Amino acid sequence: MTLHLHDTETRALREFTPLVPGHVSVYLCGATVQGEPHIGHVRSGVAFDVLRRWLLAHDYDVAFVRNVTDIDDKILNKARDAGRPWWEWAATYERSFTWAYDRLGVLPPSAEPRATGHITQMVQMIQRLIERGHAYADECGDVYFDVQSFPSYGALSGHKLDDVHQGESVAEGKRDPRDFTLWKGAKPDEPSWPTPWGPGRPGWHLECSAMAENYLGADFDIHCGGLDLVFPHHENERAQSMAAGDGFSRYWLHNGWVTMGGEKMSKSLGNVLSVPNVLKKVRPQELRFYLGGAHYRSMLEYSDTALETAAVTYRGIEGFVRRAVERAGDVPMGKWTTGFAEALDDDLGVPKALAEIHATVTLGNTALESGDLPAAVEYAGSVRAMLDILGVDPLDPHWSNDSGSDAAALGALGVLVEAELERRATAKATKDWAAADDIRTRLAKAGVDVTDTPNGPEWSLGTSKTDEAGL
Repeated sequence: MTLHLHDTETRALREFTPLVPGHVSVYLCGATVQGEPHIGHVRSGVAFDVLRRWLLAHDYDVAFVRNVTDIDDKILNKARDAGRPWWEWAATYERSFTWAYDRLGVLPPSAEPRATGHITQMVQMIQRLIERGHAYADECGDVYFDVQSFPSYGALSGHKLDDVHQGESVAEGKRDPRDFTLWKGAKPDEPSWPTPWGPGRPGWHLECSAMAENYLGADFDIHCGGLDLVFPHHENERAQSMAAGDGFSRYWLHNGWVTMGGEKMSKSLGNVLSVPNVLKKVRPQELRFYLGGAHYRSMLEYSDTALETAAVTYRGIEGFVRRAVERAGDVPMGKWTTGFAEALDDDLGVPKALAEIHATVTLGNTALESGDLPAAVEYAGSVRAMLDILGVDPLDPHWSNDSGSDAAALGALGVLVEAELERRATAKATKDWAAADDIRTRLAKAGVDVTDTPNGPEWSLGTSKTDEAGL
């Protein structure tokens, strides 16, 4: 395995070599649990789950940490507006995120620390920063990071120091407006914890530095997150951790946004598509296929048409695997193709990997139609192996828990399709070839593949002729 990853800090494709042979440490910035997760939130979970699965497939021991930010201005404000306790608000939406990750088949993290559970580690890091001359406290109990004390500030994001704006409110205790907050002095009716500088609560950036160090050590392999986190969040994480004496992350990976109308999906824009709502349109594995089908660094422009196209494309791949199972009785997990491995080793190139899957499905369908069952089973096993890395193997037991409504819909569809196939058989018996062809074409446009076999016609949900481009 020669994996190359695009490192945000060096702006280059770098060969990945783990700090410890055979072991990979990964930190993913997880959810700020302020509300219902939308598909833009969970894209990073899907994208970097593929990275984790690819590492695991090569027998790496992977320590994968994904944090939960459960104390934050937005959480406090929304809970206050709703008249609910902040901790109850955070816990409610933490469960919503956990549900969404699980529904999309994202592997559970090795550890999922909450910010509020690591106040001690944060206070200790602040003390180190103050002792090293990189942080200072004001009279109100606020503590700030001195940006000018850290010469390589801006190296990750490319920001020039003169252009830095932290996006924080104006504070009298700051020596320089470019400095950022490590600790916020207590305010009335807000949660607080005791510190040497007085009661208060942590700043957002400090939380991740302390948790990453606590679980992965002073130096670790990969730090992941959304592109919107490069500045200021990850820039500030890097600065405070390295200023405190840590080597911190050796590779930085960032996924692109899910956009609508060219704009980042966000609650403030009002263009949110919550995961529960989208799962009313497609199955979880189809949503995952859609979110993971583009290259992780690219922007993904959402539309209902694009989502449905991805779903139909997945059904076509799934249909081939299930037809092979129906004919052979079993399709054991096989091995991915060389082209698939080369695609993923090149910065997780999922679009090229999907091309390998489609090509293998084509070969498999040809083998099925010609009656070469051993070859078809081998191709189907290879497809399963590749889909498993992408987290959407249709035979994975995780996907056997489709909702009852899905099963009912499929049953109803089966009745209708079988009726159409009976009409087609009658047309063929009376040599009305035009009517028989018309029925098959109509089914194909509806996404139903029909294969004529010595035992009669077989059908499955697949890719219609008008949608073969897929992902």
